[in-house]
Amino acid sequence: MPEITINMAVGRSDEQKAAMMRDITKALVTNLGVDADAVVIQINEAPLAHKMKGGKTFVERKAAAGK
Repeated sequence: MPEITINMAVGRSDEQKAAMMRDITKALVTNLGVDADAVVIQINEAPLAHKMKGGKTFVERKAAAGK
């Protein structure tokens, strides 16, 4: 049973996340030959203030991009 964990910053809609998980499930079914019922996908979301890239939190990066 393949299990996929996705870590990402909050901000996507439930519809976007569901579509992404469906696409990943299809890819595993196609490429690994497993049944869709065997695929488990979990999304772990972090608040923008709890995620950092390049020494700036995602809150800081978002603010800088809006300038």
